[in-house]
Amino acid sequence: MAHDGHHPYPRTARINQILREVISDVIIRLGDRDERLGLVTVTDVDTSPDIRNAVVFLDSLTDERRAALEEHRTYIQAQVNVQTRLKRTPKLSFLADPAIAAGEGVEGAIRRLRAEDDDY
Repeated sequence: MAHDGHHPYPRTARINQILREVISDVIIRLGDRDERLGLVTVTDVDTSPDIRNAVVFLDSLTDERRAALEEHRTYIQAQVNVQTRLKRTPKLSFLADPAIAAGEGVEGAIRRLRAEDDDY
């Protein structure tokens, strides 16, 4: 691969990957102190092109987990600032990953079809 200063993918994709790793590590450490954040997985991060905002997608997001993340948001953002070399730290927001929800819906439909099939 040539090292001509060009990257194989856009800058925001690199930033999304870095943020996903850093935020995952921070949430894992917070989960040791706050049980509401135990067993949560960061599935993706979508950063705006101006790096002002980033949506953090999680495998599941109960009201209790959302409250915990909001309580710890400034700490998580501070850790992003410390652990990355970004000129600006994006404001984080947290959402349940729609792909996970869609997958669970498909699995539920398959289970229902199998149950109906077993009735015959």
